[in-house]
Amino acid sequence: MPRHIALVAHDNMKVELLRWAEFNRDTLAEHVLYATGTTGTMLEFELGLPVHRFLSGPVGGDQQIGAKIAEGQITMLIFFWDPLEPQPHDPDVKALLRIGTVWNVPMACNVASADLMISSPLLGSDYENRRPDLTPRAWEDGRPAGG
Repeated sequence: MPRHIALVAHDNMKVELLRWAEFNRDTLAEHVLYATGTTGTMLEFELGLPVHRFLSGPVGGDQQIGAKIAEGQITMLIFFWDPLEPQPHDPDVKALLRIGTVWNVPMACNVASADLMISSPLLGSDYENRRPDLTPRAWEDGRPAGG
């Protein structure tokens, strides 16, 4: 079962993401790939795989990926963000990480966690991450069902 995987990297982390993606190219080729602007262009060129590209992160790409997560279209997020470099679009970065957490999407923020996710036997199975019920009715007791 192919996953819909978003790949995002801040400028200082792009080379690290490219190296990781090259190493995992054969596995990534079995899935549908998405990425923000420059990262997507680099991945498509280096891997020779199709990548659905959104806008650059600072001009809305992070929010576009977040919207696709909320819609249930992106089911995994690999986001090599740079915790040591201030980002002008830091609120968008935090919003993307928050929306991924809200919708119970597996997320990797570094090589170690990405390695564990990409090599998990669940990746190639029919495993579906359980999305919370966030409809108004589910909140009648003050908490979402399944949350």
